[in-house]
Amino acid sequence: MATPVSSPARPGGAPSAPAAPPARRGGGRWSSRAGALPYLLLAPALLFELLVHVIPMLTGVAISFLKLNQFYLRHWLDAPFAGLGNYSLSLDFHSEIGVDLLRSVAITIAYSVVVVSFSWLFGIFGATLLQRSMRGRAALRTIFLIPYALPVFTSVIVWKFMLNQDNGLVNHVLAQTGLGSGKHFWLLGDSAFFSMALVGVWRLWPFALLTLMAGMQSIPTDLYEAAEVDGANRWQQFRKLTVPMLRPVNQVLVLVLFLWTFNDFNVPYTLFAGSTPASADLISVHIKQSSFITWNFGLGSAMSVLLLLFLLVVTVGYLAVTSRRTRDA
Repeated sequence: MATPVSSPARPGGAPSAPAAPPARRGGGRWSSRAGALPYLLLAPALLFELLVHVIPMLTGVAISFLKLNQFYLRHWLDAPFAGLGNYSLSLDFHSEIGVDLLRSVAITIAYSVVVVSFSWLFGIFGATLLQRSMRGRAALRTIFLIPYALPVFTSVIVWKFMLNQDNGLVNHVLAQTGLGSGKHFWLLGDSAFFSMALVGVWRLWPFALLTLMAGMQSIPTDLYEAAEVDGANRWQQFRKLTVPMLRPVNQVLVLVLFLWTFNDFNVPYTLFAGSTPASADLISVHIKQSSFITWNFGLGSAMSVLLLLFLLVVTVGYLAVTSRRTRDA
């Protein structure tokens, strides 16, 4: 049996502490590589973000200071410098361009309020019903998510055929039930705004449903059981328990729905085939027409920058107000 080697004694007779193991070579190199790994993994995403969003956005800001039209399109860097002329023309509400832009912003705000409100209402109503255990709940969840899963062009084109004046399904149903003449122009005049809002709500409310269902599943069931023991009915539980617990989810959900709706281009452009009526002239379509119909890209870029600044102000103000309410609660 081998005799253990004792540690050398210190000058007082007490044994000294064992020596520390030698440091592993290359530890600093491995730690530096591990520290750089997250940046290497994020590099492709940052590169595509620069190519897809940041560089085009900065280019659009630069074009907004130029008198860029069809004559300078091939050599846009040679376009004359306009300074703040495009911005002053867009914000001149005594001119036709400024009045049309202001009217388009008002229509877009009304459209966003209608779509976001009804999408949230349908979403919270469906999420509340689907939280209960019942037969066919999984099938209903799948059916309700179909509008959000379909490609936007496919779903909007289907609605365009349904809202057709001659052989559309909506007019046919109204004529069969005696609720209308069956020859109403849903895609013209003031009815165009109603049709566009209907399609927008149909497209977005499943996303609100999915988000609110996920938020409700994070609420502990013990709270509902305690509230039921205390005598709270379904409406009181919803108003006093569900809505306050969903406040962080609603804060993000409403903001996302508003930004998506305010920047919506696919629904009006597909629904009206490029000839958008005045009642459905959203700001995204208005900027497109100002840029590619009149060939005034400098003016269209200035409107886009103003839209970006408006959305930034609204977003910061909304987050400040809702965050303050959350802290006070």
